[in-house]
Amino acid sequence: MFDAMEAPEAPHRQALMFVRLVAGCAMVIGLLEVGLYLTKCFIPKPPMPVEALPLVVNSIPLAIGVVILIRAKAIAAWIAEKFE
Repeated sequence: MFDAMEAPEAPHRQALMFVRLVAGCAMVIGLLEVGLYLTKCFIPKPPMPVEALPLVVNSIPLAIGVVILIRAKAIAAWIAEKFE
């Protein structure tokens, strides 16, 4: 049924799934923040100008999520090692 070699791999897979979930949530939060800011700028008549600083600040969670997703295997290995 289950191979003896698969059992130690389970914590690593669970940690990898958790890291990917956190990265995905951070990216969704960043996209929502940017979308809400752009909506706030474009809805009023006349539209407000889009400023660079709030746009960059609101996209920080998106960038963090992408970095976490890129480094997911290393972070998951670190987490699995801490829980062993």
